[in-house]
Amino acid sequence: MGVWELLLVAVVMLLGLCGVLVPGVPGSWLVWASVLWWALEVPQKRSAVVLGGATFVLLVAQAVRWQLPPRRLRESGGGHRVTAAAGVGALLGFFLVPVVGAVPGFLGGVYLVERLRLGRHGEAVTSVRAVMRSGGWSVLTELFACLLIAGAWLGAMIWG
Repeated sequence: MGVWELLLVAVVMLLGLCGVLVPGVPGSWLVWASVLWWALEVPQKRSAVVLGGATFVLLVAQAVRWQLPPRRLRESGGGHRVTAAAGVGALLGFFLVPVVGAVPGFLGGVYLVERLRLGRHGEAVTSVRAVMRSGGWSVLTELFACLLIAGAWLGAMIWG
């Protein structure tokens, strides 16, 4: 697989990661499809393992999401700014504290935006709880799964 094709796979994966934060966009399936595309173009053991792991992680994440409340972030005051900050926080946390940092990064992103908007710590914490109860856990679950898949793909590209 050439450099340009790998770059296109990475772009589709990045679009999928961004799509997780937008309601109605099948972000997790775009991430999985980019791994599938790569695995079909690079028929090696590592690509099959990454594809199998990505499929498993995605299916587990979907099963967990079905048990969580539906996304209603807009009703709780979580607008575009909140979801964008949560996504950026999760991405930064994922790479700063490998893998497990996505969860505190997500929560930290929501808290930071709400703290700037509301001005007080107590009100920001209350808002974070409301956002998480109204679908934030669903978004976090899907985003975390996609970050795991993207991290596994990136690891296979670097160390494979």
